[in-house]
Amino acid sequence: MQTLQQYLQELKYYIWQMDGSMCSELLSFRHLHVKNQRLQLEDAHSQCSQALDSPYDELVAAHLRGCWAVARSDYVEAFACEAAAIQFFVRAFQSHKDTNWGLPVMYTLISDLHMFARMADRDQKRKGVGKPNETVEKAADCMMSCFRVCVGDNRSSLDVSKKWGIIAVVNHLFKIYFKINKLQLCKPLIRAIEGSTIRENFRVSHLVTYRYYVGRKAMFDNDYKLAAEYLTFAFEHCHRSSRRNKRLALVYLIPVKMFIGYMPSIEVLRQHNLMEFSDVARSVQEGNLRLLNEALSRHEAFFIKFGIYLILERLKVIMYRNLFKKVFLLLGTHQLPLKAFIVTLQMLGEEDMDIDEAQCIIANLIDKNYIRGYISYQHKKLVISKQNPFPRLPSPDAKIAIG
Repeated sequence: MQTLQQYLQELKYYIWQMDGSMCSELLSFRHLHVKNQRLQLEDAHSQCSQALDSPYDELVAAHLRGCWAVARSDYVEAFACEAAAIQFFVRAFQSHKDTNWGLPVMYTLISDLHMFARMADRDQKRKGVGKPNETVEKAADCMMSCFRVCVGDNRSSLDVSKKWGIIAVVNHLFKIYFKINKLQLCKPLIRAIEGSTIRENFRVSHLVTYRYYVGRKAMFDNDYKLAAEYLTFAFEHCHRSSRRNKRLALVYLIPVKMFIGYMPSIEVLRQHNLMEFSDVARSVQEGNLRLLNEALSRHEAFFIKFGIYLILERLKVIMYRNLFKKVFLLLGTHQLPLKAFIVTLQMLGEEDMDIDEAQCIIANLIDKNYIRGYISYQHKKLVISKQNPFPRLPSPDAKIAIG
């Protein structure tokens, strides 16, 4: 079993060699050394200061105290130790001019920090102390120091730039901001990535995570075109063995695709175990209000779990468009009595539907360019255009394409 001196000498050697990969292993809480009782030290400052230069001595001392805390299942203390380690790392990282060898260390530190933050919050919730997600919010503040160091490296040449580390930090911050429901904090992070000259050259795994979260945010912002583009990238470039991640991307991509007129096939839904969407897609396509309401009610828990229930509720506007198109085809006239729509909606479960509510629905469809026409209040009719009354594409500001 490795002694403390052997561990410190090994770390010293790899720091001197600027070997970020090996240093990251020796500072990772997923490495076997964490279980070494000789390295589980409550206070190792004196030993570390004798073996290592500042601020590495403080960084490693904080890590060893973290090992001590983990052995006692004290994840609040482990988080505090990892947060301190990151601050000492940032000091060291800033002093490394024209080199980014420390990026693997940064990736490991922020990943472990995020892990301990979740575990600490879980423990505090079980004990009934603290506020919900209190520790992960602190983790986000700590990660921002790494983000600023990476963003601020404007002088190094591209091959040794710290900017390559931006996306890894951003992805962890995304996970936290989505968890605590503060999506507005994602905007400056997105600007930093989209404004980067190397945005297309980041590692594919990092880009998949980044575009997955940006796609989800775009969906909540009703920008379905951008959401479809980014979520499609995440789904198609996700490693084939990562079936869970592919399924997660589809959970959000399917509603977005339905908004722009593409219904998922039964084969795709079965392949990824997402049959909850089958009746939703069929009801929208058929203009079947009753089936849509039943599908949303039956799978309510699933849709709420992923935060897409209200998004799917908005599909009613497309369902109305398809339903009213069927009424138009059935009556074969461009002057449609409002009574026909009211009766149709009442038959499909909207028993309380009256003329005012029907006019409101129709006016909304006209406003979104799902129907071309106008309401004649005097004659209580919907007068639709003789040329393409149900256009495939709405006005550009609606950001929705209808199939």
